Amino acid sequence: MPAYKDMKKGTWYCSFYYEDCNGVRRKKMKRNFATKKEALAWERQFLMQKAADLNMKFSVFIEQYCVDRKDRLKKNTWITKENVIRTKILPWFGERPIADIEARDVIAWQNELLNYRDEKGMPYSRTYLNKVHSQLSAIFNHAVRYYNLRENPAKKAGGFGPDQQKEMDFWTKEEYQKFADEMMDKPVSYYAFEMLYWCGIREGELLALTPDDFDFEKGAVSITKSYQRLNGTDVITDPKTPKSVRVVGMPSFLVDEMRDYIDSLYGIKPDGRIFEVTKYYLHHEMDRGSKAAGVKRIRIHDLRHSHVSLLINMGVSAQAIADRVGHESIDITYRYSHLFPSKQTEMVKLLEELRKEEDGDVTEGEG
Repeated sequence: MPAYKDMKKGTWYCSFYYEDCNGVRRKKMKRNFATKKEALAWERQFLMQKAADLNMKFSVFIEQYCVDRKDRLKKNTWITKENVIRTKILPWFGERPIADIEARDVIAWQNELLNYRDEKGMPYSRTYLNKVHSQLSAIFNHAVRYYNLRENPAKKAGGFGPDQQKEMDFWTKEEYQKFADEMMDKPVSYYAFEMLYWCGIREGELLALTPDDFDFEKGAVSITKSYQRLNGTDVITDPKTPKSVRVVGMPSFLVDEMRDYIDSLYGIKPDGRIFEVTKYYLHHEMDRGSKAAGVKRIRIHDLRHSHVSLLINMGVSAQAIADRVGHESIDITYRYSHLFPSKQTEMVKLLEELRKEEDGDVTEGEG
């Protein structure tokens, strides 16, 4: 693998042939290296990537993983994934040849994360640790599936154990009404929370709403996008899942409220965001309103839980709720099972009454 000196510039370059993934012979040239050693090192790494030489460093394989995966994922998903790789995975595994990493190395890495404590003495949550582990496992799975790595050491080591279930909190209609009354001094806050509570939409879905999304004649709002703030830039992405693209019906009072609100926005364009606030702003308003109303502080996302619990208590089916909030019905049944017992009791009573009617028919026939 020779390297060459550019006599005019005084720099080094490499020039060589390689076979691409289709077996076609191609020429590659890379210029402007300060030393011959750097030029040769770059050529060696390039050829290792193309040949999928699993003696390459883990950090070199990550470069290829990024090329393979980045354009296939939503921007916000990739930024989250890239941050985990950069801060939690590369510092530990980066210099190791990927083929030499074993399950015991993964266990040692897990123990390091388990022992971590922040400035307040708090560890990482088990849920977060399992997400980090899943990312490491996804990288090794990619190497196994496409680059002939013998096995996935992260899978062999296993995860961190069961996730810690976050407590699901919610407001009753009465609690929400007390809170909403305190929000009426700021229209943008009041109408934002009205949409969150009465429609059960996600925070990102709310912040992406435009006048074009509302059909006031049909009393509905279309959920087709989500708002994210990524690296200091406003980004509109697709909703969380394909199921999240949906049309949500609005009660008539909310139709009137949102029509009045949008009409009050001077110079708003049909595709302009109607809630030009941040998630931080909504969280701050949640603090302010719950304190003023004397109700327990819940998370913004818990307004979605509040909406679902409201529908369950009204007797709405799991399938209908799932369609409204963009979930699978099995998810609704599982996640909100603690709210369904009264409905189960009602169903049992109906079944008992049905059986009594049948027993009555048999008795009458025997007579």
